[in-house]
Amino acid sequence: MKDTHLLFNTSIGVQKPESIRNKNTSCPFCAREALTDIIAIEDSIILLKNKYPVLENAYQTVLIETDDCSSELSMYAKEHLVKLFTFAIKHWLEMEKSGRFESVLFFKNHGPLSGGTIAHPHMQIIGLKSIDYMEKVTAAVFEGNEIHQENGVVFSLSTEPKVGFYEFNVKMTDLNQIESFAKYIQVAAHYILNDFIFRANSYNIFFYHVDDVIFAKIVPRFVTTPLYIGYSIPQVPTNLEQVREDITRRYFVKITSTL
Repeated sequence: MKDTHLLFNTSIGVQKPESIRNKNTSCPFCAREALTDIIAIEDSIILLKNKYPVLENAYQTVLIETDDCSSELSMYAKEHLVKLFTFAIKHWLEMEKSGRFESVLFFKNHGPLSGGTIAHPHMQIIGLKSIDYMEKVTAAVFEGNEIHQENGVVFSLSTEPKVGFYEFNVKMTDLNQIESFAKYIQVAAHYILNDFIFRANSYNIFFYHVDDVIFAKIVPRFVTTPLYIGYSIPQVPTNLEQVREDITRRYFVKITSTL
């Protein structure tokens, strides 16, 4: 029988530094000369083993996105953004292809409500040895109202969100589409932090590899609704079309009108 739950090692967990709320904590990712167990480096991007592997039966890595602790994904220059996603997706897929894991998680936390502990921009790639994450994911959670499309990459707003309310999806079918894929993820992150109808300072990005398709789901984070916590019932807001029109107007109409 496959495992359904991950064990969290609390003896390691209590040692983890926390710099999102505690601004007096020194950033471990800024002390680059002290980093150990480095797997790969490309300019300011570093992939390394997680110093605090709190998850049992898993292989945990951290991907440091930049050497600028005060930066954030929505602020990256296009060149760095594309380089980051090319690097990250390459190593994610290599871990998948290694055959060592039942599945490999790839995700990003940002902000105090995201579940993260370190403020410095980073992602995580985690190999799960006995859990297939896709067993709890349905195709419907990636369907939605199209916001924009470019080079075969589709940017949409979920009509059947996984957790509920507002979930942005980006769909890529070819690795040659990474530039547009990264662009749409950045737009979603920027919109959430700067232009969203509800004030937000946190988001998650979750990546999924389904057959030959890669999806990113960008989720603004608030206090999770009790209906989902207690009963796993997602809620769909009545203003999805208003949000779709708003992000289209802010990020795409101005661009296309100048062509």
